[in-house]
Amino acid sequence: MKPTKALFKQSRERRHLNAHRSLLRHLAKLGGGVFGPVAAGVRREFFCLDERTWVWHEEWYDEKRQHHAITTRYDIRPDGILKSQGVNSYQRLSTQEERNFRAAVDIYSQKALGEIQRLRQRTA
Repeated sequence: MKPTKALFKQSRERRHLNAHRSLLRHLAKLGGGVFGPVAAGVRREFFCLDERTWVWHEEWYDEKRQHHAITTRYDIRPDGILKSQGVNSYQRLSTQEERNFRAAVDIYSQKALGEIQRLRQRTA
């Protein structure tokens, strides 16, 4: 492959990767709204990392300016949904937690699809 073709291909791949990351960050922020309004000074994200992994992340500073962060990872398995927070091991979701999780995924999916369609129309 000629050097210019290799550079062009690498540049195109880098742009594609950057666009993909940017879209994931945008949808993660959009997903944070699935759980209701996000308070000022709070960062909340909810997103699909891959075909079987979902992540909920929230961080904030308390009144003493101490930083707090919680990350929950949901692992979709054939025999159920497991969650893990921080260094804790995975545990199965309760029936109510699973209902809430599935509802959040449905809402996120609808919002994300609408947002992707909106972005496509804007760039067309």
